[in-house]
Parts: sequence; structure tokens; C-alpha cells
Amino acid sequence: MTSTSTSPLARVVRGSGPGLLLAHGGTGSIEGNYGPILDGLAERRRVVGPDYPGSGRTPRANGPLDLDTLADQLVATAVEEGLETFAIAGYSLGGPVALRAATRHPERVTALVLTATFAHPSARMRLLVEDWLRLLRSGDREAAARWTTLVAAGAPYLDRMTPEELATLIAYARDSVPPGAVDQVELVDRVDVREDLGRIRVPTLVISTALDTMATPYHHRQVADGIPGARFAELASGHLPFAEAPGEWLGLIRAFLDAQA
Repeated sequence: MTSTSTSPLARVVRGSGPGLLLAHGGTGSIEGNYGPILDGLAERRRVVGPDYPGSGRTPRANGPLDLDTLADQLVATAVEEGLETFAIAGYSLGGPVALRAATRHPERVTALVLTATFAHPSARMRLLVEDWLRLLRSGDREAAARWTTLVAAGAPYLDRMTPEELATLIAYARDSVPPGAVDQVELVDRVDVREDLGRIRVPTLVISTALDTMATPYHHRQVADGIPGARFAELASGHLPFAEAPGEWLGLIRAFLDAQA
């Protein structure tokens, strides 16, 4: 789909009905993070999914990413695609992006679904992010892919794999790293939306990926506890719900959003 655009973000647009804006994770993309559930989301909604600078078809930014700017660009993309108001589903880094969009554009955002997310990296998460950045900057894509696979995927998901399946997953992780990966992980390290939490006034569902060792349930609970009236649900998944439990993830999102209609 083409449109005259003032937002620099390439986007996926599907479906019809109430608006749903998607915010993907760091080093991800809309197809990479939401691909397995896009058709299910678009059955009932007009889904707009922008790719961050350096992901998908969006060129890499010329400088460091800024959370306010990125949130504004996502909202502008939705408006350009005909959505005056919309819910936002944010995954991982997409959670802080969604929260900032909701506080900067409260007249547009009707609901939030935040999965595997965080408001501010804990000390442990900062150590993890530092290692992630070191590997990404090293140029050793194989080592980075093996580390990311081990840390991001839930142990039960990996434990069930054959050696061949695991090799395929590592190869995908190696080959799918976007040009803007370092920029996006650097933004993860800088995120702090703790003050935004108490300003949220729309129905919110926080989906905790209960086996997550990247953005741990500690972070998910911190987000839910900070948002007035937020609902909390658990998903038996590591940090990759789109791979580990896509059907269950889709079901939680659709049930919550349908209840807001």
C-alpha cells in the first residue's frame, strides 16, 4: 500500500475496522515480531505496523534514536493511514514506545497492550544489554546470534528442539539482524518511562512472558503496578511469544481489545 507520507517509517497496513498500531521490539521488525499473528489481528482491525529506523524497509537514522521522536513518528504513521484513534500493541522496546505515544497523544490512543516489556532496565538487564551491544558491535554475527538465541528464547522452547531445529533458529537470528540493531539496543539502554506509567488513563493489558530472562517478569509487574487499573496476564513463553506461543498471544490480545469495543 502506498500513501503520501510525512513520516519516514515504512509500514505494513492490513485489515479493516477499529485501529490498531503496532510497536515492535529492538532489533526486530513488524514482520519479524508480529508476522505469525498479523492475519489474526487484521481479521477484526485495521492494523498499521511501522518499522523503526534501520528495520524492515525504513532507512537507518543519521543519529541516535530518541524515544519522543519515535513515538511521534509511529502516531503520525497511523494518522497518515487513516486512523484518527487507535489502540497500540507494544512488544519489548515497543512497550515504552507505546507508553510514550499514549502520554504525548492521549487524544488518539484508546487502549494499550504491552507484552514482554519494561519501563526502565534493571541493573541486571543493563548488564545483559551491555553484552548484547558488545556482540553486535564486534561484527561476529554468529556469536551474537547464538547469545541472542540462548538469552531470548525460553528454556522449554529450546529444550524441545532437535539440533537441526536449533541450528535453523540460530541461522535466522544471524541473518535477520537489521542495519539499525545497535541504534535500537542503545535506545533500550536509555529508556525510562517510569513517570509515564501513572499518567496512563486508557484500558491497559500487560502480558507477562513468564519464562522471560531478557525483560523479566520483574519488569512486567513494575509496568502493570504503575498503571492505574492495568490488567495483568501471564503467557508461558520466553521473550519470543511470536515463536513460542503465537496462538495464545493472539488470543490474549484479541480478547482484551474486543472487550474494549
